[in-house]
Amino acid sequence: MAGKRVIYHCYGGAHSSVVAAAIHLGKLNPEKIPTTTELLQLALFDRQTDEGHGQLHFFGFDEWQNQVYSVGCRNVGETVEKILLGVAKILGVDHELFFIDTLHCVSLKMRIGGYLSRRLGLIPLGRPLVVAGTKEAYANLAALVHQVKTEVSR
Repeated sequence: MAGKRVIYHCYGGAHSSVVAAAIHLGKLNPEKIPTTTELLQLALFDRQTDEGHGQLHFFGFDEWQNQVYSVGCRNVGETVEKILLGVAKILGVDHELFFIDTLHCVSLKMRIGGYLSRRLGLIPLGRPLVVAGTKEAYANLAALVHQVKTEVSR
């Protein structure tokens, strides 16, 4: 039987969705706030470009062989979710698709840092802020991933 598809999404696809996917796959320990180096070593962390928005990025398979992805949806995450779930329902695979919004876990530092780094290109100013904000939001992201993993393991 094919595994499920878990898609973590956020505004830009460069921070919270990437971290959630890494936690889900065991690349980051959910019990320990990651170091700056650990965050910066993640694929796409604070590296997503405008061209990458809307593209699904495959991160790997979890322990149940579910596929884990991330995507940046800008301000249309809810709309994209409705469309994808609607298409999945038409195809009869809606029980296999989990579209998870990580934006509610994002801290103010993450928002400001992400804007400075990704939107304005002020990486030396934005990256330290987004890293600090990610560390602040980490427990919320880990809790969200735990909830998702509980649901998809059924």
